[in-house]
Amino acid sequence: MFTGLVEEMGTVIGIKATDSGIKIKISGNKVLQNGKTGDSIATNGVCLTAVEINSKYFMADIMNESVNRTNLKNLKVGDKVNLEKSLTLQSPLGGHLVTGDVDCVGIIKNIKNDGFAKIFQIDIPHKYMKYLVEKGRITVDGASLTLVDIYETSFTISIIPHTQESITLGYKKLGDLVNIETDLIGKFVDRILNFKEVENTRKSKLTSSMLFENGFL
Repeated sequence: MFTGLVEEMGTVIGIKATDSGIKIKISGNKVLQNGKTGDSIATNGVCLTAVEINSKYFMADIMNESVNRTNLKNLKVGDKVNLEKSLTLQSPLGGHLVTGDVDCVGIIKNIKNDGFAKIFQIDIPHKYMKYLVEKGRITVDGASLTLVDIYETSFTISIIPHTQESITLGYKKLGDLVNIETDLIGKFVDRILNFKEVENTRKSKLTSSMLFENGFL
């Protein structure tokens, strides 16, 4: 688990596509301290396992599911990525609970200034809009941000200058792709409600007439 509070921006220093996925090498500082093989490091919001790690970089394998679902497939050497090491029981939960399992890729539709803040409008597939709540939380490239406005297939977020300098979103432009993870609680609630509806539908088909027609009565 993560908080969505980006610890630092790392740099892609090696990347290689294979038939099985992608091998990536990323330099960093904070997330590498006291690091060990097997550590989980959110990279642009994607939970990656460090298969090699030292004080200068870590390496990870990105499986095809993550390649297909995220913007990691578009990375190249020199690109910056948001990094966050996984939570411990002593970690302050300053953002919100983030799994590192990206739902979809969003497209930056609009960017405008609002005083010292910058507002981003991001398009996502319609089926994920049901998990968005005004003034709720959303994870964009691994950063926990507050939803401002919600539209039919897009939403807006506003970030202050400090955040603009601290995460990759502050350097993005129109048309760029960002990884989106919606709120975990909303997904659980949706699953529970839909599961109940499925069960009720199944029960409603079992009638005395159907039993009689099939020789059970």
